[in-house]
Amino acid sequence: MGCRDVHAATVLAFLSGTASVAGLLAAVLLPNWRQMRLYTFNKHERNVTVYTGLWIKCARFDGSRDCVIYDPQWYIAVDQLDLRVLQFALPLSMLTAVSALFLCLIGMCNTAFVSSVPNIKMAKCLVNSAGCHLVAGLLFLLACAICLTPSVWVIFYNNYLNRKYEPVFSFDISVFIAIASAGGLFFTSILLFLWYCACKSLPSPFWQPLYSHAPSMHSYASQPYSARSRLSAIEIDIPVVTHAS
Repeated sequence: MGCRDVHAATVLAFLSGTASVAGLLAAVLLPNWRQMRLYTFNKHERNVTVYTGLWIKCARFDGSRDCVIYDPQWYIAVDQLDLRVLQFALPLSMLTAVSALFLCLIGMCNTAFVSSVPNIKMAKCLVNSAGCHLVAGLLFLLACAICLTPSVWVIFYNNYLNRKYEPVFSFDISVFIAIASAGGLFFTSILLFLWYCACKSLPSPFWQPLYSHAPSMHSYASQPYSARSRLSAIEIDIPVVTHAS
């Protein structure tokens, strides 16, 4: 299928990017970035687990779903550097990914609903589908890097906290969701890059529409003439006169 058609690569890339953004949103909102287990030796009391998120902190007894201590102002008083970095990195990654989705959608709509041979006077103002998908792929790759780096850092910072204090800290499910979402963003960028590389075989300049080389749009260009065609208009047969002896 030609690059001017909306086919499985671009649709799959859009769906993968949407799922990755949804995963990032879940990771941002869930209070499950770090657990702190507090043990008691009193048989009449239960152990307590403190769930730390980016915005809230919740303490629960073992076997209970209700928060004994709920701190909705935790985002102001975060004292862990990795979580503070994530408060800025994950929303920035989501914003970058949403911008990439918007560009991808523009490119898909352009290839689906715009005629294959546009007006030559409007050719320079048209949206380049290949350019939209290429920039979207770069933005998805950037969003992946912004999300993945601090999410992996949580694992190493958790080991640092266990060495510095006591081995009561462990990373929670939000870390895995964020890393999986970063993998989805990377997969989306690879799909768009593959789509662009397939379209690059067309004789289309980098920032012009894919159909800018339609035959009807180049009818105004003068064609080169061969040396024979230039001489054919001025060649004159000159008779050769011979004198008899």
